[in-house]
Amino acid sequence: MGLKASLRRFIGKPGTANLGRQQSLAASAGELEAELEALDDDALRDRYDALWGPMDTKAELREFCAVLREAARRTIGERPFDVQLQGALGILDGTVVQMATGEGKTLAGAIAALGMTARGRRVRVMSVNDYLARRDAEWMAPLYRLLGVEVGWITAGIDHDQRKAGYAADICYGSVSEIGFDLLRDRMRTSVDERVQTDADALIIDEADSVMIDEAKVPLVLAGSLPVGDDGGSMAEIVSQLTKTEDYQTSDDGLQVNLTDIGLTRVEKLLGVDNLYAEGNELLLTKINVALYAETLVQRDIDYIVTDGAVQLVDANRGRVAQRQRWPDGLHAAVEAKEGLEVTDRGEILDTITVQALIKKYDLVGGMTGTATSAAEQFRGFYDLETGEIANNTPCIRTDDPDRIFVDDDSRDAAMVALIKQVHDQQRPVLVGTHSVAGSERIAAMLTEAGIEPAVLNAKNDTEEAEIIARAGRIGAVTVSTQMAGRGVDIKLGADADEHDQVVELGGLLVIGHGHYHTRRLDDQLRGRSGRQGDPGSSVIFVSLDDDPTTAAFQVRSTEVDEDTGEISAARVADEVEHAQRITEGALLDTHRNSWNYSQQLESQRNDVAGYRDRVLKDDLAATEFARLRADRWKELSEDVPVEVLNEAARQVMLHELDKVWSEHLAFADELREGIHLRALGRETPLMAFHAACDNAYRELRDGLLDRAAAAFDDAVITADGLDEEASGMERPTSTWTYMVDDMAFGSPEDRFLQALGGVIRHAVRAD
Repeated sequence: MGLKASLRRFIGKPGTANLGRQQSLAASAGELEAELEALDDDALRDRYDALWGPMDTKAELREFCAVLREAARRTIGERPFDVQLQGALGILDGTVVQMATGEGKTLAGAIAALGMTARGRRVRVMSVNDYLARRDAEWMAPLYRLLGVEVGWITAGIDHDQRKAGYAADICYGSVSEIGFDLLRDRMRTSVDERVQTDADALIIDEADSVMIDEAKVPLVLAGSLPVGDDGGSMAEIVSQLTKTEDYQTSDDGLQVNLTDIGLTRVEKLLGVDNLYAEGNELLLTKINVALYAETLVQRDIDYIVTDGAVQLVDANRGRVAQRQRWPDGLHAAVEAKEGLEVTDRGEILDTITVQALIKKYDLVGGMTGTATSAAEQFRGFYDLETGEIANNTPCIRTDDPDRIFVDDDSRDAAMVALIKQVHDQQRPVLVGTHSVAGSERIAAMLTEAGIEPAVLNAKNDTEEAEIIARAGRIGAVTVSTQMAGRGVDIKLGADADEHDQVVELGGLLVIGHGHYHTRRLDDQLRGRSGRQGDPGSSVIFVSLDDDPTTAAFQVRSTEVDEDTGEISAARVADEVEHAQRITEGALLDTHRNSWNYSQQLESQRNDVAGYRDRVLKDDLAATEFARLRADRWKELSEDVPVEVLNEAARQVMLHELDKVWSEHLAFADELREGIHLRALGRETPLMAFHAACDNAYRELRDGLLDRAAAAFDDAVITADGLDEEASGMERPTSTWTYMVDDMAFGSPEDRFLQALGGVIRHAVRAD
């Protein structure tokens, strides 16, 4: 980074990256347009090939923009606007650019990817889900082919060889979870040839805030099978006999539940124990708390759905099924028990990685999203990335109306349905954004009762999302959808040009929010579905004082409430609602920052282990060490076992022990993290105490690794055929699977510490 750029960043506010240079370069590309249109495909490809290299002069970048504009026009029928070329150049420079919905982010990302390839980089394009990864790769494939660049994609459903081919391409599209999971799986390979990922040094992230902020709240996990055991069935039966208020109480924010003294006595009687808080009963207490949480606070059709006999989590940010996600700490099993389902394997964690750590592995990172600037502080703080806004190609003329606020849910929903019916009678299209499956179904049922048949998009039918959203801008359409963030599908007005003009005359798409989301960024993503490329449109959010962001239960004067509708007229209350949302945003940022702080040391240790494991995998390091540490056994074995077989057996023994101690270290760190806040009672700083304990444990791991591996080598059964894993007790998991674990399911560990402390204090008072 140059001195001027560093100074500008130091004094500049996040979200204000200067993209003026890119704007002028994009504009100047028009001077070459007529010349390039006259070339045939081969000549156009030659012009692109001639750019390969640093490509950093103004003349080269102007040529690049012009060549890509013509190539896109020929292949996918879209002539990039200047703003798209400007966005592509910003991404190419390692910036997260904000481009409004409908402004062509997908093409801008493809152009940036071709620029990175021309500079000699291998590129990955990361999105939020498999659908978008495959769609965009196939959509942009003709552009890549014309210029002689190979493109691939990966999704959850493809096999090992298909993955390998996808990653081998010059540019590979994939979801954040699949790319992360493949990295974890590759780390556990016992042969270099089994790895699917190739080295890549450049990353472009579509829907960047969804990937880098929303998805980053949950780590990616690789697990191996363990026996199921009793992870909640009997406890679920016990807590189902408890009654609210008498036996347990929940907090106002819905994050905590506590047994009352009466409830504690009842549970102890049902369990047959004298004192649930006595030493030795910690596991019982934990299982009861988990089962109680599952029974009372985890809600079906809001937090999860049940399909095909399985519990599937619902992504709170997008209202869709969170593929291969599960809860930790036995909560998933407890919910399965609550629903009367077969409890699934819990698994032994073999490795994990955070989204932040995954992204930071790339030398060059850029991205695009419709709401980058509102997340600029987090992009800078967590990823060291700057953010800049690209002006719309056509000014946005959407009208965003003030919130309409009501005293309760019933009043709010009735007013929403009345407005939708009024607008629908005019045949103007309406899009309603809700927070949950239950919310979408409630509004849909009310609309049906009012004589309107809406299209519903939620976690139960998200496979149909592209078709449902594509129709949302048509005459008379009413669409009810859970969170629109990260869906990546454009809403165009009308089915054709004539219908487009009719919808424009009606005022365009009306977007209605069923309450505010926990961040303004998600509200803005919903609003941004209207007013695409200069089209008219409007948005309004209907708020109830029962909504989560407004749990402060503001004092409302009776004179400020319409007695017939329950609508509140006071601007003061609107300010309070906005303030409550800002508080929620701050709490989420603190949670993200706290998780980030705790993950840094573990990631450093992970990199150290991975580096050592690579040396074992690629070289004869294990054979050298065992020949040194166990010379007698190595002379003995080498008499009957061919040297290459013995070297490979040594490698497998070392890999087994290394993977085992790393898995044990992860389990230790997880348990340590859960209880570290007890250190605060001794006036220690929990974060510093965690780092110190984790560092000591890791030093012991590294110091004792060779001795442990050598001892395992002593007991290993090695023949001329190689290592007998079963006879040596070194069998690897019979199956592995990946998932994303929501480690904030119970609130933060700090919250849980205070909750547990409260229980201990109450019990002590009762005992006295």
